[in-house]
Amino acid sequence: MLFDQLKRREFITLLGGAAVAWPLAARAQQRLAMPVIGFLSGGTAAGYAPLVAAFHQGLNESGYSEGRNVAIEFRWADGHNNRLPALAAELVGRKVAVIAAVGTPSALAAKAATSTIPIVFEAGVDPVELLFVASLNRPGGNVTGVSNFTAALIAKQFELLHELEPNFTVIAVLVNSISPDLAASTTKGAQAAGHALGQQIRILNASTADEIDAAFATLAKQRAGALLIGGDAFFTSRRVQLAMLAARHGVPAIYNAREFPSAGGLMSYGASLTDAYRQTGIYTGKILNGAKPADLPVLQPTKFELVINLRTAKALGLTVPLTLQAAADEVIE
Repeated sequence: MLFDQLKRREFITLLGGAAVAWPLAARAQQRLAMPVIGFLSGGTAAGYAPLVAAFHQGLNESGYSEGRNVAIEFRWADGHNNRLPALAAELVGRKVAVIAAVGTPSALAAKAATSTIPIVFEAGVDPVELLFVASLNRPGGNVTGVSNFTAALIAKQFELLHELEPNFTVIAVLVNSISPDLAASTTKGAQAAGHALGQQIRILNASTADEIDAAFATLAKQRAGALLIGGDAFFTSRRVQLAMLAARHGVPAIYNAREFPSAGGLMSYGASLTDAYRQTGIYTGKILNGAKPADLPVLQPTKFELVINLRTAKALGLTVPLTLQAAADEVIE
């Protein structure tokens, strides 16, 4: 009888242990079975937190939630774009299901790293010109994504600066030399727009926080009356520094995204970065659901938004015309 009781207890103990072990094993198996997204950016995790949230929103719209049915491997270059090729290679070695490459340098690094893993890019350049895709409607290959065509907006950005402050003759343009393709397209667009308006263009380069400080010192010496900040992931991550320096040097500056005036910059004109990241998340989810990049047209913005920070304008001693305020999608007071 005692022997039978002991056996029964052992059986119950084993059964209880198995009841605990089976869910653990099932959860471990579930984690192993989850597809993995590689997220590649030249920016910083802290600086891009709101945009990553928008990416998550897009994933959710496609039926995916991190930790529930998908895992994400983040790789941040922290403003050092020369690290991107190695980070892209890490993701390829990890055998991720798809790479979300945000920013032109990230997209270039991802494309160079793999011709088989699907890539969804978010970039400000013409993806056909840089050979990301064969065409916007039929990308072909393993790459598709979202293009904001930021360089094409420079002429309009110059016009907005001129409407705000019509007396300057020199415009400085800040680009990141470590993003050569994006810097080249920005420089080309600025020179063409400046020529059309009869403005002199001064190109400044910065790829570190210290170089941004040095660029503003040079800007003061060149007596530039206005400043355009080129679209670049590094500049987005340094938006507070850029806004503070523009205020300190008393120079009106225009940017390509609302994140800048929200951080104290004067004015922005461009497509919504938040929406671009959400769309990147949606496309990433579609690919996880079986869609092929070759069949997903490159998305383009349908709306460009003007955001003006009146507090910053007042600090700079500028009066924003009522017509410009009325045209704005958002006025920060």
